[in-house]
Amino acid sequence: MFGFGPTSTDFTVSHDSQPSDTLLVGFSQFGLAGLTAVDYLVEHLDLTQQGHITAEGLDPITPFVEGRPRHPIRLYSRDDLNVTVLVCEQFVPASAGATLSEAILDWTADNGVEEIAVLSGVPVPHGPEDHRTYYIATDDYHQRRLAGREIPAMGNGFLSGVNAALVEQGLDSPLGVGLYVTPVHARAPDVDAGIRLLETVNEVYDLGVDTEPLRGFASEVQQYYSELAQRMERTAEEEPEDRMYM
Repeated sequence: MFGFGPTSTDFTVSHDSQPSDTLLVGFSQFGLAGLTAVDYLVEHLDLTQQGHITAEGLDPITPFVEGRPRHPIRLYSRDDLNVTVLVCEQFVPASAGATLSEAILDWTADNGVEEIAVLSGVPVPHGPEDHRTYYIATDDYHQRRLAGREIPAMGNGFLSGVNAALVEQGLDSPLGVGLYVTPVHARAPDVDAGIRLLETVNEVYDLGVDTEPLRGFASEVQQYYSELAQRMERTAEEEPEDRMYM
């Protein structure tokens, strides 16, 4: 177990086994696209929970499924798959993004994790031709995973919140960090955006996941995700938004 700093928001990582070389992450962000994608991966790769992250100083939530409560930030893996998946249902405001990223990066450094890939939606004006996945990545991640692939780079802009903190700290460490982003619509979950992210990470990591059932999967949890989105919006009104501009 790892504790981090006497700050107003404090994150603690607990994990029961050695994590994989790669960490795939989906946060409660715009359109819930990244969260939808990683939740689908957990279900269809038959991953089991191996750890969680607790947050002190944030508005507490305790999600539950079929009457069973669970931690809002969970880590999943499988012995024969070199990928650990972080599912973050806890809304993390921009002001706490650096603290969460430091906790994650300290934990990955202590456990030999080589790279982090974050799946995220971005609320920018766009047309149908922009319905694709883009990347923002450190040089080492790009060389390892993106060289020769037809995934376009995202145009000029800036990151904020936990996405920015992870990428920025990846610049100054041996950890490769890649951020996969796609435009999202206001509705949550944006299933189409989640599918785009899922198809991209499925290709990059050769996960062998069938993406066709995602629409039905998202429909089954539509009410759950809608309630989560409403809670996220209420909390976001009290904090600066985590934004990225093209």
